[in-house]
Amino acid sequence: MLISLLLLTACSDTKKPDNKSSDVAKPENDSQGLPLTTEIPEELLEGTPQPIKVANLEPVLNTAPSLIVDKDTRLLSRNKPVSGSDDFPIIGDLSYITDGDKEAGEGYFVELIDGPQWVQIDLGQTARLSAVWIWHYHSQKRAYHDVIVQVSNNADFNDSVITLFNNDYDNTSGQGKGTDQPYVETRFGKLIDARSSEARYVRLWSCGNTSNDMNHYIEVEVFGSAE
Repeated sequence: MLISLLLLTACSDTKKPDNKSSDVAKPENDSQGLPLTTEIPEELLEGTPQPIKVANLEPVLNTAPSLIVDKDTRLLSRNKPVSGSDDFPIIGDLSYITDGDKEAGEGYFVELIDGPQWVQIDLGQTARLSAVWIWHYHSQKRAYHDVIVQVSNNADFNDSVITLFNNDYDNTSGQGKGTDQPYVETRFGKLIDARSSEARYVRLWSCGNTSNDMNHYIEVEVFGSAE
């Protein structure tokens, strides 16, 4: 199945996405895999940028990230139920995280309280995961602190937990010290290799950002294959 998952996104002023994606060429032999692509929202920068005082930042992306995945990979998370550590978000609803809307702006992001917080997607069944693609908040250049992405077949995440990404260098969130680099939010999102992990649940942590103490999500896409 050809991997070309184009999801329509919207914000307070709906914009037509520019369809930019990875420059990776299609392999000559499909059995080797295909480049994962998705709909990339248009750039919308608002407000006064705040200094990003974070060490060891990844270079800022100027194009969509790329990852070669199995040819049977598809989007698994669309409209799947989302729960979280903050049952009553300050702004928005947890369902925004899997609704397909990736544009920045009022009305299309969820804001959670300060401190270490997590959101969790239930895929409905165990799947072989290829990637997790995250958009926290991209209408302002900022970096989110202590970003952790975990997967498990246990909804409570108290055992059989696989950590796919962790840049919590001082263990603020109590999930162990991470060695991944912090990164600046852009419209291209953050693409994380799920390394064919088998799991039903995806949990994502954060602990504020370089502009304020709150935690935000616009969209999270989970890709993989399931029966």
